[in-house]
Amino acid sequence: MHLFLLLILHATAAVGQIDPAHCRYALGMEDGRIRDEDITASSQWYETTGPQYARLNREEGEGAWCPQGQLEPSDTQYLQVDLGRLTFLTVVGTQGRYARNSGNEFARAYRLNYSRDSVLWKSWKSRLGKEVIQGNKNAYESVINDLHPPVIARHVRLIPVTKPSTAVCMRVELYGCPWDDGLISYSAPEGQLLMAPGYPVASLNDSTYDGAHERRRLLGGLGQLTDGVVGLDDFLVTRQLQVWLGYDYLGWRNDSLGAPGHVEMDFLFDKQRNFTSMKVHSNNMFSRGVKIFSSVTCWFKPRLIASWEAEPVTFKTVLDDRNPSARYVTVPLRRRAARALRCRFFFADVWMMFSEISFQSEDTILPTLMTLSVTPSPASEGSTATPAPTTADPSASGRPDDGNTPILIGCLVTIILLLVIIIFLILWCQYVCKVLEKAPRRILDEEVTVRLSSCSDTIVLQTPPVPPRSGHTATGPTSTDPHYERVFLLDPQYQNPAVLRNKLPELSQSAEASACGGGYAEPDVTQCTPHQGFHGPAPHYAETDIVRLQGVTGSNMYAVPALTVDSLTRKDISAAEFPRQQLVFREKLGEGQFGEVHLCEAEGLPEFLGEGSPLPDGDGCSVLVAVKQLRPDATSQARNDFLKEIKIMSRLNDPNIIRLLCVCVTSDPLCMVTEYMENGDLNMFLSQREMESTLTHANSIPSVSLSDLLHMSVQISSGMKYLASLNFVHRDLATRNCLLDRRLTIKIADFGMSRNLYSSDYYRIQGRAVLPIRWMAWESILLGKFTTASDVWAFGVTLWEIFTLCKEQPYSLLSDEQVIENTGEFFRNQGRQIFLYAPPLCPPSLFELMMRCWSRDIPDRPTFEGLYQALRPHVGP
Repeated sequence: MHLFLLLILHATAAVGQIDPAHCRYALGMEDGRIRDEDITASSQWYETTGPQYARLNREEGEGAWCPQGQLEPSDTQYLQVDLGRLTFLTVVGTQGRYARNSGNEFARAYRLNYSRDSVLWKSWKSRLGKEVIQGNKNAYESVINDLHPPVIARHVRLIPVTKPSTAVCMRVELYGCPWDDGLISYSAPEGQLLMAPGYPVASLNDSTYDGAHERRRLLGGLGQLTDGVVGLDDFLVTRQLQVWLGYDYLGWRNDSLGAPGHVEMDFLFDKQRNFTSMKVHSNNMFSRGVKIFSSVTCWFKPRLIASWEAEPVTFKTVLDDRNPSARYVTVPLRRRAARALRCRFFFADVWMMFSEISFQSEDTILPTLMTLSVTPSPASEGSTATPAPTTADPSASGRPDDGNTPILIGCLVTIILLLVIIIFLILWCQYVCKVLEKAPRRILDEEVTVRLSSCSDTIVLQTPPVPPRSGHTATGPTSTDPHYERVFLLDPQYQNPAVLRNKLPELSQSAEASACGGGYAEPDVTQCTPHQGFHGPAPHYAETDIVRLQGVTGSNMYAVPALTVDSLTRKDISAAEFPRQQLVFREKLGEGQFGEVHLCEAEGLPEFLGEGSPLPDGDGCSVLVAVKQLRPDATSQARNDFLKEIKIMSRLNDPNIIRLLCVCVTSDPLCMVTEYMENGDLNMFLSQREMESTLTHANSIPSVSLSDLLHMSVQISSGMKYLASLNFVHRDLATRNCLLDRRLTIKIADFGMSRNLYSSDYYRIQGRAVLPIRWMAWESILLGKFTTASDVWAFGVTLWEIFTLCKEQPYSLLSDEQVIENTGEFFRNQGRQIFLYAPPLCPPSLFELMMRCWSRDIPDRPTFEGLYQALRPHVGP
């Protein structure tokens, strides 16, 4: 039996706690994974404006969902989406009806309703109680709204809101991740106020609970214990801004409950599960009378109409009076099968506070050997102590029940046989997996097509249909290219960097030389010299270096020589101190673990900087700037990294690189102010345009010319040439990181990584690191090696984006895992690697330049100086 339990625990992976900062994946409106029949609406104007057309960035039908008639302020029209399973929903994106410039209807605001069972609907409210979400200002731009708090739902309704009577249309994308925890509600006593002499009042209530409040008890909902926000060590300090003290915790006082000594909570799940453990994040600030619970006892109910099982699970914690840190307490649940749990948490001090509770369970429901008698529910009247488990006593009756004995023996024999069969299947599966791992991976020649076709000298006016930009493989009609079906045998181990280093054979001398030659290597990345082999299995996946790709505010961090990033203080900063009260917030561009990027207006900045200012000509009063701001709760390491980033940015002075203008570092929060261009990023700019042609269109869609695209390419190569001259490595070059002004001047920026809009362009390694793998060279993915040569590779992909007018994501017909495996083909160099196809808009000579950027061997790639010289003659003086 012990062997059986051990095998099951190893065979099934427990689900971890969801992190809202990483749970931001498109759920399938745009790419078609959400089916048409799962999208419904209260009404529709025409068949061609039905709910199935409410897909972000898609323009089928008449271009969007439009409810019937003019929308009145009192109307409640809705678009409903069935996500197919319980989902942790974090972000909503909306657009209006553009329909290639023939439509101009959009929702300026909307409300969000959601349901976990399609019967009971709940209204989303912000942490401050607001129900209305700001929508769109025009028909074509998408507006991305974070849900604070996130919600757990299967069914979602978007309800447009309007003040005047107007026509409204919507396109939508929902973002989040599966709610594998399975918890659909918890019930508990209401939180209480903490009023202690000498301390401010802390309200420890569950402010986002979406169930009922009856008789000072929370019933039938979910709230802050499942929002993914973990409380800090000091419960008076909150992670959210503009909320009350104690906001992150739900807490109770020992002597204020009807049943003193413990807190009783019920947990209801979507289906029966085998529970392996429960994780409870608890505060332990014992200096203020707060401790983790001393013990917990849990009862189990296999079905909703069943009684609570007699035998509970009891767990005693080890109390810590030396370390006041908040911590997770893991309670083993012994793989008990249940649909509902009832747990009593016993006080260890005056107060007990929780910020998160999660459950680890297995989908396979196995029988649990239980005692035969059943006790009443542990919540019986007047019960305050833990009920003692009871067992069947053979001496209670005069003689054993001979009629039931054969039945019991038969049941036990059946259970034992089932266990033996399961053990055999598990051992057989493990054996088969080992055999498959040793077998070489074969790719059929007819399944691989390297798209190397050169393009015509004639500019093609209309590009063929392409799938939408998304981090997922398209599932619509555009994904039926047979050359991209089953290109690779996918291996889930590519999700694990520790396993990836053993996936490929040892580096050959040529691969070693190409990986080590040319360009600047970041100081901490594994080093090697020519004619010297790697030690240990190769290639090396430098995960610790890749994690540092993202800075403290979410933007990517340049890789720079070690001499430029030595430790420094505020006194070492040469940038001028700007009055922070003259920064007027416009919108949040993005965020990271310890900071945010804001779009602001800087009042009086031209006069502040004086003559020689890099700012464009304006009214002299205020200009748009990007402000990177460090949160007050950032760690000391994050603060030091932020100051290092300021020093790095202060060295940059080139007309095609975003420059640091000034700082606000004399007080918290620390801020750096950089340039921002009024036309936004190049990706958004080009995706809304078409190529100039001799044909005239009834709808005047903005256009660009071939000379415009070449001019943009030259500017990017010029800016990267400047970075390369300083031995700076950008590591995230793409059109999303190129900003554009009204004169089509480009400046290379660094905060595309922090923007929710481009989250699908990044691949996450076990939720910790984000990688722009579709722009990365093979040695960056497999070796963790970022150099100027890997920036050249990304420049080739950026050129490809420009000449496709950013209508398609690179390798759009390959999944993220297939892109990673394709880099393995570059490493093997057996002619099976897949290249990006030639854009119809580009001249053949330019595509040949792109192909040189994607050379497998680093010495074969051009330098940025060579790229600039090759592109410069194509642009007039």
